[in-house]
Amino acid sequence: MKKNSYLFRCPECATRNKIPAEKVGDRAVCGKCKAALDTAQLLEDRAVIVTDGDFQAKVLRSPLPVLLDCWAPWCGPCKMMGPVLDELAREWKGRVRVCKINIDENQITANRFQVQSIPTLLVFDRGIQKDSMNGALPKHQIATRMASYL
Repeated sequence: MKKNSYLFRCPECATRNKIPAEKVGDRAVCGKCKAALDTAQLLEDRAVIVTDGDFQAKVLRSPLPVLLDCWAPWCGPCKMMGPVLDELAREWKGRVRVCKINIDENQITANRFQVQSIPTLLVFDRGIQKDSMNGALPKHQIATRMASYL
């Protein structure tokens, strides 16, 4: 069954806009403030790489809720979580943005959110951290915690 429309939050005024599925990828404007909306973000079906430099744009100003994976390449449990997060990114396409940040290379963000163990999953909505999950978790447990954002 194909989704008929998506809810897309304006990064300028936070108004939720309904985007018809056939218009995803086209230019759109917010119904309230008339800001341009980049609906191509609804087509992302894999984890988005985030850095300290683009954290604000990709996470805090995301028009969708964000699940951010804080990881490091040397971490065995982090490597185990990779395929699970890729699968969730495909399943949640257009509803939740799944992102990954390497905390060894992006210590400003890791310190800002007090990431002390990895893997750590942080949940953001409307630019505010709403939840965190620590350790390598099974897919169903992550999905249960994210249910209110889907």
